[in-house]
Amino acid sequence: MRIEIWADVVCAWAYIGKRRLERALAGRDDVEVVWRPYRIDPTAPSPALPMDEALRDPLMDEALRACAPGLNPAENRVRISRVAAAEGLSPWQGARWRASSHDAHRLLALAYEHAGPERQDALAEGLMRACFAEGRDISDRAVLGAVARQAGFHEGPELLTTDAGELLVRELLLQGKARKVRTSPSFVVDNQALAGAQPSEVIGDFLAGVGPQPDVPDEVNRMRWAESLMEERDPLGALTLLRPLLAEFADDPGVRLLAARAYFGSAQLRRARTVLGPLVEQRPDDSYVRLLYGRTLQRLGLDALARPHLRLALAASD
Repeated sequence: MRIEIWADVVCAWAYIGKRRLERALAGRDDVEVVWRPYRIDPTAPSPALPMDEALRDPLMDEALRACAPGLNPAENRVRISRVAAAEGLSPWQGARWRASSHDAHRLLALAYEHAGPERQDALAEGLMRACFAEGRDISDRAVLGAVARQAGFHEGPELLTTDAGELLVRELLLQGKARKVRTSPSFVVDNQALAGAQPSEVIGDFLAGVGPQPDVPDEVNRMRWAESLMEERDPLGALTLLRPLLAEFADDPGVRLLAARAYFGSAQLRRARTVLGPLVEQRPDDSYVRLLYGRTLQRLGLDALARPHLRLALAASD
């Protein structure tokens, strides 16, 4: 079984959730745990700001109140500290910096690729310990490098000086969005998810109820996720996930139509026209393809060319 933890390492509940998952998995050796990126604060700065200074920003205060309805930020920090202590996470300082977690997510993604899930998990532990127990700034590459070396991921610091992992993290964030991940942490097995740092018993029950995981080809998942991003009104994200399919399956009508929809949705009308023209010739009875082609031509200001396609699409729908 593979459990994906979609989480942000600057999220205290992710650290608490890690401990609770470990308790739920005690005695099991048939599970692979993989950390995936989620951003709870995408606008967090780098270099980081001291948290005391960041909390003086009314927008930051409002966001924190939204995370913990009914509690002010100070009350929420006390509550989290108590929960963390109960889970054995001691000492606990709490986050001392409002820090971008982008490079930390790059490091985690690269650790899984280069060193495997155990090293990645050790790195996740080290990053969250640095953030919450040691009060360190995990947007600082010197801090990240030290944590990586301590976790046994010795090539990590050098990789961070390049653009390694940039596209990978971007794609993973889009996958999380497509898979409706909305909470840090979220525990995902195949297409079944448990949101939040639930008690160990709840996590155990969730895992016990997960059925056999089908072996779905990557290209099928990419198509599903791209479709989901179109539903989320993120056509540029859909195109990012479709890029490998457009390179490998350029003649597949389904891939081309989904790409055309994404081009149209992102106002890349000339590209949409280039894809849709041959599709109309190959599928002359497909009213949707013809309608999309007609609308593309119309938005390009080519009304005379658009008119017959729109007329045929309308007639087919009657």
